[in-house]
Amino acid sequence: MKQQTGAALSPAAKAIAQKTVYPILFAISFSHLLNDMMQSVIPAVYPLIKQSFHLSFSQIGLITLTFQLTASLLQPFVGFYTDRTPRPYSLAIGMGFTLLGLVSLSMAPSFIAILVSVSLIGMGSSVFHPESSRVAYLASGGRKGLAQSIFQLGGNAGAAIGPLLAALVVVPYGQSNIIWFAIAAVLGIVVLIQVGGWYKGHLILKAAGKTAAITGPGLSRSRIMFSLGILLVLIFSKYFYMASMSSYYTFYLINNFHLSVQQSQVHLFIFLASVAAGTVIGGPLGDRFGRKYIIWISILGVAPFTLMLPYANLLWTTVLSVIIGVILASAFSAILVYATELVPGKVGMIAGLFFGLAFGMGGLGSALLGKLADLTSITYVFKVCAFLPLIGIITGLLPDIERKR
Repeated sequence: MKQQTGAALSPAAKAIAQKTVYPILFAISFSHLLNDMMQSVIPAVYPLIKQSFHLSFSQIGLITLTFQLTASLLQPFVGFYTDRTPRPYSLAIGMGFTLLGLVSLSMAPSFIAILVSVSLIGMGSSVFHPESSRVAYLASGGRKGLAQSIFQLGGNAGAAIGPLLAALVVVPYGQSNIIWFAIAAVLGIVVLIQVGGWYKGHLILKAAGKTAAITGPGLSRSRIMFSLGILLVLIFSKYFYMASMSSYYTFYLINNFHLSVQQSQVHLFIFLASVAAGTVIGGPLGDRFGRKYIIWISILGVAPFTLMLPYANLLWTTVLSVIIGVILASAFSAILVYATELVPGKVGMIAGLFFGLAFGMGGLGSALLGKLADLTSITYVFKVCAFLPLIGIITGLLPDIERKR
């Protein structure tokens, strides 16, 4: 929808713009839970398929890279397109791709078939994230940090639940039981059709009124581009480290503490649950105290704990993983909202760019770290990754674009 400079909002359009629509926020958050729960099945079954197909760590990394690239490369383009031409029911279509990928993965007979299956799941994600972020933005009523945190909470909760369900349903009974997760995809399609109906009605009501002028942060184009670059580097730092945890934490625990696959999945669930908890904190705190400070604390502040992790015993490894998850997860909502305030009116493109980079960095990180693990050891990988949060010091270069509260 094009913005008409200087025009006043109609009473109806103004009312919907100022109201936080919690039913839609919770619906899109629940859909995010289902989406990321299904995606998290992929790394959760790595130990199973590694053994079944006799894969190396490099091949495991390639599976993640394939998924993350298909989930990341398309997202900025989807966001750019839907900024100009919103497609309310594209959310349900994206979930359909995920459904196809899960069914295919449950029956995959070879390594190549696994790559094709995870690419379908990745394509579903590339459609889901930009448009669902826009829905969260539209339903925020101006409380953008809170809305993004509610949305992200669903995704992180799903990412935490997925490995636990995989440990209960897939690991003991085999690859074919992945198909049970297709039920979640069907449920997601039903919910997203309803969300798409609200989204379509919102667009119609908005078009009936006149939209207000969009004001930027008052920075030069070069300063905005520089700031976006800083944010993208911070995303690299966060998600490269997250790749070490999501893809290789189970192997680290099995190798160092001789846990079973199912025990390691429980510890992965604990870490991912802490990530979900941290997500709730970051958005509202950013609304209240300023997003730049939350970004700084979240990225740089986690460094002491990541540096201690490779040298801890099992108990302290669990404790430190919880602390790391809570602190590190608080960054993404703040980063994303900060970026949309740098470039207002481009929510889909910015969400696609940052979600896409997050997936891309996770995939690239998994592939490179898998190769490093083959050449050295899993423990060495965690020692190297421990230094990544120190990159957070560059947050100090970001401009203060928010008004004092």
